Amino acid sequence: MFGLTALELARIQFGFTISFHIVFPAITIGLASYLAVLEGLWLWKKDGTYRDLYHFWSKVFAVNFAMGVVSGLVMAYQFGTNWSYFSAFAGGVTGPLLAYEVLTAFFLEAGFLGVMLFGWNKVGPGLHFFATVMVALGTLVSTTWILASNSWMQTPQGFEIIGGRVVPTDWLAVIFNPSFPYRLVHMTLAAYLATALFVGASGAWHLLKGRQTPAMRTMFSMSLWMLLLVTPLQIYAGDSHGLNTLKYQPAKLAAIEGHWENVPGEAVPLILFGWPDMAKETTRWAVEIPHLGSLLLTHSWDGQIPALKEFAPEDRPNSTVVFWTFRIMVGLGMLMLLLAVGGAWLRWRGTLYENRLFLWFALLMGPTGIIAILAGWFTTEIGRQPWIVYGVMRTKDAVSNHSALALSATLGLFFVMYFFVFGTGLSYMLKLVGRGPDAHEPPPHGESDGGKKQAGGPQNMRPSRPLSAAPDDVSPTPSSSTGA
Repeated sequence: MFGLTALELARIQFGFTISFHIVFPAITIGLASYLAVLEGLWLWKKDGTYRDLYHFWSKVFAVNFAMGVVSGLVMAYQFGTNWSYFSAFAGGVTGPLLAYEVLTAFFLEAGFLGVMLFGWNKVGPGLHFFATVMVALGTLVSTTWILASNSWMQTPQGFEIIGGRVVPTDWLAVIFNPSFPYRLVHMTLAAYLATALFVGASGAWHLLKGRQTPAMRTMFSMSLWMLLLVTPLQIYAGDSHGLNTLKYQPAKLAAIEGHWENVPGEAVPLILFGWPDMAKETTRWAVEIPHLGSLLLTHSWDGQIPALKEFAPEDRPNSTVVFWTFRIMVGLGMLMLLLAVGGAWLRWRGTLYENRLFLWFALLMGPTGIIAILAGWFTTEIGRQPWIVYGVMRTKDAVSNHSALALSATLGLFFVMYFFVFGTGLSYMLKLVGRGPDAHEPPPHGESDGGKKQAGGPQNMRPSRPLSAAPDDVSPTPSSSTGA
C-alpha cells in the first residue's frame, strides 16, 4: 500500500485502532467522575436539576462505555497478531499489568455498572451512590494500570533480560517507573478537560438554541468551573512531565523542540514555528524567541539541552511530526485557559449565559480536548521511536512476520469497519447530546412524586446491557426548538 513496508503498516494499523480507542476511555473517565459529583450534589441539595443531569449523562456514558469496550478488544488482539515478538520479549511485564487491570478495574466497573445504570428504582440512594463512585474509581484504577504498562515501555525499570526475554525483578520499580507519576496525572487531567469541554459544548449548544433552563445553565457552569480548576494544573503537570522527559528521554525532547545542535555558551531559543528537516538536519523557517527554550526546559537563563545531532541518525525520533503534534497540544491548551478565564470574567459580569460570542467559542472548543489527547499521544509514541521499549528493544524487532499485502488488506478493512461501526455510535451519541436532558425525569430510587414505590416501567423491562440505558428515540424534544 503506497510503497509502505510491513513495519510501517503495522504501526499505522495500531495507531489507527488506538486513536479510536483512546477517545472513549478518556470520556468514560471524565463522565464517571462527573456522574458521581452530580449524584452527590443531588443527595446533598435535593435539587432536581442534578438528578435530571445525572439521568441524561448516564445515557451518554452507557453508549460511550460500550464503544470503549469494543474498541479495546480489537486493540488488545493486535499485541499477539502484529507484535508477537514484542509480546514474547516483554510479555513478562506487560501481560501481568494488563491482567491486573482486568482483575481489578474492569471487574470493579462491571460489578457496579448494572446497579449504576439500572438500579435507580431498585436500590436505596446510598447504595446507588456507592455504585456510581465505584464505577468512577474503576475508571481511575484502569487508567493507573494502563499507564503503568505504557510508562514502563517509555522508561523501563525493575527487570533483567534472561534468555532473550524480560523478567521482572522488582514489581514496585516496574509499576512506579520514573515517568509513571507524570503520565498518570497528565492523562487523568486530560480526560477531565476533554469531558468538561464536551459537557460545556453541549450546554453552549442548548443555550444558543434558547433553552435557558436550569439544567443547561448548570451543566455549562460546572464545565467552566472544571476548566478553571484543571487547566492550570495541567499546565504545571505538563511542565513537570517535560523535565522528566529531558532527564530520561532527551532525544524525544530534542525532536519536540526541533533542536539540532548547541553552540557553546549560548542559550537555547524557543522555536515557536518552523519545519524540522530530518534529511538536512535543520529546522527551516524557524521563528525563535531567544533564551525562552532554556528558561522553559531547564528553568535557567542559559541552560542547554541535548541536541538531535548528538544522537545517531538511526536513534532520532521523527522531529517533523512530533514538533507539530506537540505544538497543537500546547496551542489548544492555551485556548482552554482562555476559555476558562473568559468564563470567569463573564460570570463576574453576570453575562455568562447570554454572551453569544462566548457560547460559540465554547461550542467550537468542544472537540479540542480529544484532539489535544490524540496530539499528545502521537507526541509520546512517535517520540519514543525507534524504540518500542526505550533503549531496550527496537520497534523493527518487535513486529510479526506478516507481508505488506496482508497488513494492507486488514488496514483497509479496519478503516471501513471502524468508520461504519463507531461512526454510527458517535452519530447516535451526538444526537443524544443534541436532544439534551429532559426535565422531571422519573423520581429517584423508586419513589413517585407522592413518595410511593413505582410498580415498574420501561426501564425495568429492558435487558440489563449498557446500551439499554440509552433511549431508542433521540429525536429532539419540543423544548429543543421552542426554547424554555
